[in-house]
Amino acid sequence: TPRRARAVEDKMAAPGSEGLPAMAPGAAPYGNFPNYSRFHPPEGRLRLLPGGLLRSLFPAAARPLLGLDVGCNSGELSVALYRHLLGLQEGEGSLEQPAAGKDLNLLCCDIDPVLIERAQQFSPFPASISFANLDIMDSAARELFLSSYLGRFGRSTFDIGFCMSVTMWIHLNHGDSGLREFLSLLSSLCTYLLIEPQPWKCYRAAARRLRKLGRSDFDHFRSLAINGDMAERITQILTRDCAMELVCCFGSTSWDRSLLLFKSNGSNHKGREPSEQEQ
Repeated sequence: TPRRARAVEDKMAAPGSEGLPAMAPGAAPYGNFPNYSRFHPPEGRLRLLPGGLLRSLFPAAARPLLGLDVGCNSGELSVALYRHLLGLQEGEGSLEQPAAGKDLNLLCCDIDPVLIERAQQFSPFPASISFANLDIMDSAARELFLSSYLGRFGRSTFDIGFCMSVTMWIHLNHGDSGLREFLSLLSSLCTYLLIEPQPWKCYRAAARRLRKLGRSDFDHFRSLAINGDMAERITQILTRDCAMELVCCFGSTSWDRSLLLFKSNGSNHKGREPSEQEQ
């Protein structure tokens, strides 16, 4: 429940709470590791993504494009993705903000307020990348917040969504029905969706870490019927139940996670009307 999630969140916000070292991986049951980008650097994903991706996906769409990054942690990958998509070099910051913001505005959210505060503090693009503390599975908070953001641009959906190594944490904490709800939500919110599912071996490792720290197991781990090849299972859900099609797989990272790009077939949401070139 949202109340329980917030309670867990509050405990995790205090370093070393309950006698756990602040860096203990199992102390982050929502995937909100304090130094995540050290374990999985952004470059591991970016090298798989072609340059000019936004131009190829949206050749004639009005700008700015709108992006949604769910489970952004402390923002390192979000900023790196933003730079990569816009062709900005490392170190290009404030001088590029006005031009960058005309091409892409990115909304990034995470369940952990401490990580979001860090992301806001160090963002080189505060005018065009927004970081927000949001439990995406809290429907009331989500609907109010997202509709408010989209309304600023006169939009009802995002052009592209990013879900990078988040599905497992939704699945473990909200079960099979929660995963389906989450994927359905993303498909209804985004024209394109770039998703990086964790493989099943990561589920077992996460549960093992939690047990080693003397924590109770994830509520749903032993009852998950959606299991096995998670990239394939998530692809099935998105294509069969969520009116999306698989555009391509960009390959796998060195830690064995596939980068999958999906596109809405248009029947499950109404956003901007596509231009002739996009149809």
